[in-house]
Amino acid sequence: MLNEKVVENLINHGVRKGANFVEVFAEDRFETAMSMIDGRVETAKSGREFGIGLRIFKGYQQVYAYTNDPSEEQLFKMLERLTDALDINEDLEKPIDMSRSDIKNSHIIFYYPQEVSKSEKARIMKLAHEGAKGYSNLITQVVVRYLDYDQRVFIANSDGLMAEDRRVRTRLVVNAVASKDGEQESGFYGPGAAMGIEFFNLLNPLDIGAEAARIADRMVRAEFAPAGKMTVVVANEFGGVIFHEACGHSLEATSVAKGASVFAGKLGVKIAADCVSAVDDGTIPNAWGSANIDDEGTPTQRNLLIENGILKTYLVDRFNSTKLGIKPNGCSRRQNYKFIPTSRMSNTFILPGKYLPEEIISATDYGLYAKKMGGGSVHPATGEFNFAVAEGYLIEKGRITKPVRGATLIGKGSEVIQKIDMVGNDLARGQGMCGSVSGSVPADVGQPTIRVSELIVGGRNR
Repeated sequence: MLNEKVVENLINHGVRKGANFVEVFAEDRFETAMSMIDGRVETAKSGREFGIGLRIFKGYQQVYAYTNDPSEEQLFKMLERLTDALDINEDLEKPIDMSRSDIKNSHIIFYYPQEVSKSEKARIMKLAHEGAKGYSNLITQVVVRYLDYDQRVFIANSDGLMAEDRRVRTRLVVNAVASKDGEQESGFYGPGAAMGIEFFNLLNPLDIGAEAARIADRMVRAEFAPAGKMTVVVANEFGGVIFHEACGHSLEATSVAKGASVFAGKLGVKIAADCVSAVDDGTIPNAWGSANIDDEGTPTQRNLLIENGILKTYLVDRFNSTKLGIKPNGCSRRQNYKFIPTSRMSNTFILPGKYLPEEIISATDYGLYAKKMGGGSVHPATGEFNFAVAEGYLIEKGRITKPVRGATLIGKGSEVIQKIDMVGNDLARGQGMCGSVSGSVPADVGQPTIRVSELIVGGRNR
């Protein structure tokens, strides 16, 4: 991807000038994005993007620049601008010997995106449309989006690292709208994986469309949810978005190192209920948020964040590791070469407990069952959140009864994880795009069914 001798000379030049750390990141990405509205392909775009990012550290400062020009002249000009920005101009003798890292590939791909025609991808989208439209006569609109990309990265730094990785992602997203008596409700389902088009041998596009339509159809028939404090049972899979947003971001060194996290300085402290353990695992084969190495070249890891309520570690990138005194643990990520990397989640989930989901429901006299979660907002420094419930039901006398819509969950992440009193054994993960200072990256969220003893539910009181 880059001339390795030029990269080695560039890094050595930066170190001789006095930089504590020099890093080169190059990316070559081929991407396809298509959309379909009511069975017709509206957009179909494919393109290739290439670029190089250069980063240097001096003490607790870092600067970053990027370019599309891989020439030796341009790269050295960029380095000069960065060293000038940090006002370093020494003449040190610290030769760096570069060596290639042997990266084990844990994510086997059978059909790379470029090998599959757009007509085949449109056929898959059409199946998803049919699955949604045919579910119910209340479905009035179906929007299908398809995304895939094949990303090659090259990473080298002044620790002597030189490594390459290849990441492939495929995702199908369906939004279905149901209409009844002048009202509308929508349903969403968007599974993805670090796989090629073989992903759809595992998950039928018809079923993806039908799931989005099922949610819309059920909710347009539902009454409005009641409001107030109550017990809330949150289902598995995408229910984990609450932990991801309200707690996970507060465990990233990006916020911890600045003291802008409710969990800063709490390693070894009990921050959650005894029944709560959680991990971030970027090693899961072919999972949506997985990779062989992170965007700093560190091998991805399974990081135990919380064990039986005790905070065990943070997600730590290279730059913030010096501030926290914790080694980088394979979680530094970026959207592309235009973004400086930082600590980010990959596949983050609460570990399974001992209860059957049915036991959790039957043990709940009254409350809300949040079967599917929707979007929301979170204050990153405090963990205060507000999440929409995309599909909800009342629990009455230990049974799921009528569907309810318009519910929101309101709380504070650091408090909610202390109020979890039952954890199920039905762990599942859902897929989404996570946004932060280093851009938007693929991330799995997940959990088994959990029960929160008390949570504020926004709804309507009549």
